[in-house]
Amino acid sequence: HGLKIQQAAAAAGTSPAELCEQVSGLFRRALTQAGVAYTDFTRTSEPRHQRAVRHFWGALRDGGVLYKGSYEGWYCTPEESFLPESQLAERKDVHGRPCKVSLETGHEVHWTKEENYMFRLSAFRDRLQKWLRDNPRAIFPDPFYQCVLRWLDEDLPDLSVSRERSRLQWGIPVPGDPTQTIYVWVDALVNYLGVVGYPESHGVWWPAVHHIVGKDILKFHALYWPALLLAAGLEPPERILVHSHWTVRGQKMSKSLGNVVDPSVCMGQYGVDGFRYFLLRQGVPERDCDYYDEKVMKLVNSELADALGGLLNRSTAPSINPSNTYPRFSELCFPKVLDFREAKGTGRVCAEDYELVAAVASLPAQVDSYFEGFQIYKALECITQCVRQTNGFFQRHRPWKLSRRDAAEQLWLDTILHVTLECLRVYGTLLQPVVPHMADKLLSRLAVGPGERALSGLTFLARYDGKPCPFEGRQLGPDTGILFHRLGKSETMKKKKQEA
Repeated sequence: HGLKIQQAAAAAGTSPAELCEQVSGLFRRALTQAGVAYTDFTRTSEPRHQRAVRHFWGALRDGGVLYKGSYEGWYCTPEESFLPESQLAERKDVHGRPCKVSLETGHEVHWTKEENYMFRLSAFRDRLQKWLRDNPRAIFPDPFYQCVLRWLDEDLPDLSVSRERSRLQWGIPVPGDPTQTIYVWVDALVNYLGVVGYPESHGVWWPAVHHIVGKDILKFHALYWPALLLAAGLEPPERILVHSHWTVRGQKMSKSLGNVVDPSVCMGQYGVDGFRYFLLRQGVPERDCDYYDEKVMKLVNSELADALGGLLNRSTAPSINPSNTYPRFSELCFPKVLDFREAKGTGRVCAEDYELVAAVASLPAQVDSYFEGFQIYKALECITQCVRQTNGFFQRHRPWKLSRRDAAEQLWLDTILHVTLECLRVYGTLLQPVVPHMADKLLSRLAVGPGERALSGLTFLARYDGKPCPFEGRQLGPDTGILFHRLGKSETMKKKKQEA
């Protein structure tokens, strides 16, 4: 709820509830289309949520942190927030009249005076500072952590936590005072508690939770929310992970500029996997990232179609693997060394080959660590680097030149293919959260069963360490065709015209 929703609904000739039903439907459809699964999809109009909010308000009231006071200041309706003079700038409106706007967003502000319930935010400065000092990774990445610390060193005015009911009819009334509506952010933030069973069973999850939020709502999540939780007798969340924004050719997305990117159009152009891969590969949480179509095409063609798809096609081609099996590994052809950096290479194996084996062996733990640390782009960078190394390995030893009539060459050919397929199996397993359909296609081609695709227990090149390999000698899965079709300009333009 909020004033801006109320105004938008009135402008559209509908009710706030109907408008939100439509918008909620768009989000649900977008998530389904993008292959994004969720345990729960909660809305602030649900009875369970409203019950949680009323209980939370009661906890604040009983804790003595609320008081009624007259409040006046510059109010930004799109941001649903009062802004201090330091965050304002002078501009001219569409009629050329002078007006004040938010420095950060450019939205116009209006002087508002009303009687509200106030929250004693200033009383929690010391506890918030201690929480952050004791938990330096509570807000990540670090630039946002430092930003919150700076806010805590500045003036910390008490927070207005209700609005006059006459001005904002849609929302949860303040318990015991029907003339006031609970402030939109106090209402909305309680979703995090309500969805895990507050006020009865939230202890199973809370406070071991991670919030993922955009940088534009950092103050609400990293300053107001932890203070409200402490006031209600609860701990702040374990971590708040913050991401930056996507710009379009260096400009902020804006309806007035007409440069807003529609995700459903993008998924039609690049496929669900192609679009997911681009966003996760290029999205750096600590800074804004730039989006344009040519960039997407170049990246997904290079890394998915050419490097990964090309490697799978070449290593499973009938001309090179006529038996369509997972070939055997020969320890004689690829002997184990204690330190690949000192290995001169015996026979046909060279130092770069040992480097590849070491890199892929360490890849699962590295990727797991980056995923856990909210640095997915770094995980994908590591995988891409290993894919390049594997292509170099395959190209270097030219298995297509080896003769199957020669027993020694057959052993070496099978070993090259075994190492390549083992690398592909690791990449397919690690890429499942990012490109689920493509990873399934890759693993199915390698005959990796559904129960063999977990990150836990993922081993690479077991035979190199003298252990049995369950895939060795196994019949490969059926040829499922090109792993990822290259995106062409003509194809993209055609799809754009169809969409238009």
